[in-house]
Amino acid sequence: MRIGIDAGGTFTDFVIQHDDGRLESFKLPSNPRNPAAVILAGIGDRDVEVIHGSTVATNALLERKGARTAFVTTAGFEDLLFIGRQNRPELYNLSPAPRRFLVADADCHGVRERAHADGTVALVPSPAELKRLRLALRRSGVKSVAICFLHGWQVTANERLVADSLADEFFLSVSHQIAPEFREYERAATTVVNAYVGPLMDSYLGALGRPVQIMQSNGGLISAEEARRHPVRTILSGPAGGVIGAVGAAKSSRITRILGFDMGGTSTDVSLSEGTPRMTVEAYVDGLPLRVPMLDIHTVGAGGGSLARIDEGGLLRVGPESAGADPGPACYGRGLRPTVTDAQVVLGRIAPDQLAGGTMPIDPARAAAAVASLGLGLEAGAAGIIRVANASMERAIRAVSVERGYDPRQFTLLAFGGAGGLHACEIAASLGITQVLVPQFAGALSALGMLLADNVRDSAAGVLGRTDYEAAFATLEAQAGPGKLERYADVRYAGQSYELTIPWSKRLPQTFAAAHEKMYGYAIPGRSIEVVTVRLRSIVKVKPPKLRHPGRQLAQPSARPVWVDGKFQSIPTWQRNQIPAEPTPGPALVLDYGSTTFIPPGWGFCTDSAGGLLIAADR
Repeated sequence: MRIGIDAGGTFTDFVIQHDDGRLESFKLPSNPRNPAAVILAGIGDRDVEVIHGSTVATNALLERKGARTAFVTTAGFEDLLFIGRQNRPELYNLSPAPRRFLVADADCHGVRERAHADGTVALVPSPAELKRLRLALRRSGVKSVAICFLHGWQVTANERLVADSLADEFFLSVSHQIAPEFREYERAATTVVNAYVGPLMDSYLGALGRPVQIMQSNGGLISAEEARRHPVRTILSGPAGGVIGAVGAAKSSRITRILGFDMGGTSTDVSLSEGTPRMTVEAYVDGLPLRVPMLDIHTVGAGGGSLARIDEGGLLRVGPESAGADPGPACYGRGLRPTVTDAQVVLGRIAPDQLAGGTMPIDPARAAAAVASLGLGLEAGAAGIIRVANASMERAIRAVSVERGYDPRQFTLLAFGGAGGLHACEIAASLGITQVLVPQFAGALSALGMLLADNVRDSAAGVLGRTDYEAAFATLEAQAGPGKLERYADVRYAGQSYELTIPWSKRLPQTFAAAHEKMYGYAIPGRSIEVVTVRLRSIVKVKPPKLRHPGRQLAQPSARPVWVDGKFQSIPTWQRNQIPAEPTPGPALVLDYGSTTFIPPGWGFCTDSAGGLLIAADR
């Protein structure tokens, strides 16, 4: 058997793939203080292959709870992390929030060394210099060290010399191993993030005490040993599983173009796919650039646990602050402040015995008291919370579609996560989308995606100023190990500052021109191009589980009052296995073990051959 595990902010999801192909899903409440205990409790004494989407590195980075880290760089460049890029993310904000750094100024150390851009080594660190650095790091009390020298991506000897002198005492991250690319700030930031989260990931995987495979941000699996060395590759581990699950579910339902909409307890992740997940090597997480391959995912702080409040100007705000797993929404019995989930309870879309198959009781009176505390009226306040949260998530979908030249009306909105189906139709209507798919196991699709993922290793080599691309690819291929090999390159027009990653081929100029025109609306015929970085992907395929219709139970739906079109109405409440094959008009609620779907008036629904809930707007 195989088991996919997604540790979320509120629940930890488990999907088991049995030997006979059957899929089984269940949830356990997350424990942010001891996530390994929840994982081990869910596995129990089963003899299973474990595939895990870890949030340890993500949470350590976002909450600034990583290891104390030192930054070692070329003498004279100690302020590299603080200078960064001179871009202003908020152009018209005169009082932007101060940047949060991972390394203190006192923990930045310069080493007398120098390599030139042409590859020559001008100065090698002396034994005395290495001894001085080791003593300084030991006295400072740091646990982890990030090493990033000028031109270290091209000339590795000095970085290796320093790393060898420190290897027996500190957790090390070395830039030419983590991000062997030019642009020293992005390379340094990525190396520092790896060093910052590395000791925690190492400790966490050790606490599991069993072999596991870890989902990477690029949508592929790596061994726990490799995740311990390169934890920066797991920063978007859980959301990446959701994207892979969404693409797999769409294929099972014979749908190609999807907008993935993953609404969980803490945040919402959106993505766009035209049959295969979109990749990027230029991602920012909490303001920090990461130069590692990642799935192209846009995240907003709007989830079921997002807190609602009235701001200083009297306006209703929702998120990005979240109630998380502890204390959680008010309806869970511990929190006091209103959340999106509490609003759904007030509006009748979540019943007291509904969450996680009834294993997690809901307190409607507590939810009502929390929403009423806003002073907007009970139902009006709850409906307002939903509208504000929907607007935030709609903007996120526009960011991955409209702002990149895609018309969302030409896509199916694939909704998943525990709360995705509750908001999907209303958001789709605002965007002009006419079809919504809520797949099987929607509440645990990220965990299912981990069972669908292949084993993937990404590697790269900077080649700016070189022309021996075949030699660079040959070096990467010699290190890649078994698997199907795919070549890519970061390419730009000469004089440009940024690149596009495209498949490597003999028609590279034509492929690049087409990609440039699609992205920016124009190409420059005859202008020379530069290859900046070559990339290699090694893929070992797994046998994925298949989504099948679970069978239909002939039974009539129950009914309950739900707030629809400004008033409570008694509407049908279906279990997913009760839904008929022929289209049925809304309004309705569809209940599943891990998710709930609200279908407003003007939409019809049915199930497809893969068991997916297919919802279409009335023509």
